[in-house]
Amino acid sequence: MNHRKTFISLAVGTTLAAQILLSQVGRRSGLIEPNTATEKELAVVPHLDEALVKGIVERRPFLTNTDLHAFLQSSLDSSQLANVYRAMFLSLNLNTSSRDEILMIPGMGRRMVREFLEYRPYKALAQFRKEIGKYVDEKELARLEQFVFVPINLNKASDEDILSIPGMGPRMLREFKEYRPYKNIEQFRKEIGKYVSPKEVSHYERYVTVE
Repeated sequence: MNHRKTFISLAVGTTLAAQILLSQVGRRSGLIEPNTATEKELAVVPHLDEALVKGIVERRPFLTNTDLHAFLQSSLDSSQLANVYRAMFLSLNLNTSSRDEILMIPGMGRRMVREFLEYRPYKALAQFRKEIGKYVDEKELARLEQFVFVPINLNKASDEDILSIPGMGPRMLREFKEYRPYKNIEQFRKEIGKYVSPKEVSHYERYVTVE
């Protein structure tokens, strides 16, 4: 046996496991993020024609799934919207999303909505996995996780936490960390606004908090 290869494999596996544990935005398995997807990516979503794709791009960032739903429902019926949300969904803040927003998650029933709400406030996505994992199997838990996030504490978040934000890359990771400690969210808007547009700041702000 090559012990060096075994050690490297274990180290990589441990690192990946740590990233999965720490990341505060649910892992997506092909689920499209409407605020960051390209027009080409949006075009493959069922029922999204060219006009709807351009409308999404022009109006984003959508700050809640209710905002996105309001735009889409003027053109699509409930059956079409259900198909859209199986392919594209704006992550829900586990601590603030309304009951109606949670019910937009494909396959979500009222019983499971109660379980989602019962454990608020969530401190970490790992807590969501632990608590909701009492009611569903691993496959269903992984599916549900795609649709949610827990806000990231700007002053304490790990690199893995920050990099889990949709559209986040190494450059913006450096900028996020440069201005620590943040005193309030207004400071975040001011500092990060030096590097990206107001729309992009609004997109990032959905996923962060200052504590």
